[in-house]
Amino acid sequence: MRVIAFDVGARRTGVALSDASGTLASPLTRLDGADVVEQAVALVTRFAADEDGLDAVVVGVPRGLDGRPTDVTARASAFAAALRQRVSVDVIEQDERLTSIEAESRLASLEKDWRRRKGRLDAAAAAVILQEFLDQRADERAATPRATTGDDA
Repeated sequence: MRVIAFDVGARRTGVALSDASGTLASPLTRLDGADVVEQAVALVTRFAADEDGLDAVVVGVPRGLDGRPTDVTARASAFAAALRQRVSVDVIEQDERLTSIEAESRLASLEKDWRRRKGRLDAAAAAVILQEFLDQRADERAATPRATTGDDA
């Protein structure tokens, strides 16, 4: 049930990782530089080989409030496509509207110095994206009726 998530930005990419049960998302790190896809592939490969494994990769794809693509939408979709070609784990695109704003708000309540917040914002935004994905998946599982057998009575 472990999942890793990426928040692809214009200059930096935030990374978050779930716990082994796929319940709680935590900020992990931030990727910088021209080789962000290579760094992401290395992370996915590393966690997939861990004892807990990796069930999915989530990539936040930004859209405007009206649902239209933004200037970063194509970059995030291209990032997801590049990962799909390079890793054996499912890569899922997740709507990430307003996640950076929510992450900034959460960080502001914990850290008053904006310079320190800025360094942690990308990974925090990835954690918000991942937590939304995990919560949606849990809601979908809870809403799906269990198949019953004659032995359940």
